[in-house]
Amino acid sequence: MYPRKVSMFCVLFGLSKQAYYKQIKQRQEKIILRKQARASVLQLRRSMPRLGTRKLHYLLKENNVLIGRDYLFDLLRDEGLLVLKRKRYTLTTNSKHWLRKYPNLIKEMLIVRPEQLWVADITYLDAKDGNLYLHLITDAYSKRIMGYELCNNMEAASTLKALQMAIENRQYKSNVLIHHSDRGLQYCSKLYTSCLIRNGIRISMTENGDPYENAIAERVNGILKDEFGLSDQMEDLIDASLQTDQSIVTYNNQRPHLSCSMLTPKQMHNQQAIKLRTYNKKAQTSLVDV
Repeated sequence: MYPRKVSMFCVLFGLSKQAYYKQIKQRQEKIILRKQARASVLQLRRSMPRLGTRKLHYLLKENNVLIGRDYLFDLLRDEGLLVLKRKRYTLTTNSKHWLRKYPNLIKEMLIVRPEQLWVADITYLDAKDGNLYLHLITDAYSKRIMGYELCNNMEAASTLKALQMAIENRQYKSNVLIHHSDRGLQYCSKLYTSCLIRNGIRISMTENGDPYENAIAERVNGILKDEFGLSDQMEDLIDASLQTDQSIVTYNNQRPHLSCSMLTPKQMHNQQAIKLRTYNKKAQTSLVDV
């Protein structure tokens, strides 16, 4: 707009030229910030496709994209980038068997360090030729996935491979460690429990079907599916293995957790000073949002 017209409109609306140009500058800065924020969100979503808004806000701040959380919610809503929760369920636990079941050792446990408690679970992935099964071992303190195995079965030998990987990845081998799982046939098998006993790992299992009894393991399953696209149908085992490997590397090294003071699992696992944030008074090991 020409200077003479600017002066005329400023007089007409009771504004100074300084106020007018300040508004123009603020509007331009807002447009630039919006474009910068959108580009950064899309960049983060390439590796973490369904990362939630609070984690996005934290990572944007870490990358010097200073934007308010409410403004970010509005931006994601306007751009169609808000993440909606998915709900799917497939039974992966068979607890109706004659094998020995172990008591729950973690009911009142306060988690204070890495490799104090590992939680184990199995979740399914969908492939065109049938279900695949992801066996996971997760550290309850750091949320780091210590071991995993993806295959087309739920046999104890496959679950054991995830445990063996976790044992190989241990950093604090002199610390007392508890392994907690549901009462599934795989975890009660002689093959699996013998490996735990040989390595001096205490055995704990759920008792009453309470979802809080193994909430961390189930929450990590949900993160991998909801945020990393593992709930999508895969072509085959090879395709699923590639996506799973990439997702777990990104999860362990890049995804911050609210319960870990916004550290990544790897960062949280490499220290022992930070107090774990818990959100449920009923069970210290239950985390609502990780």
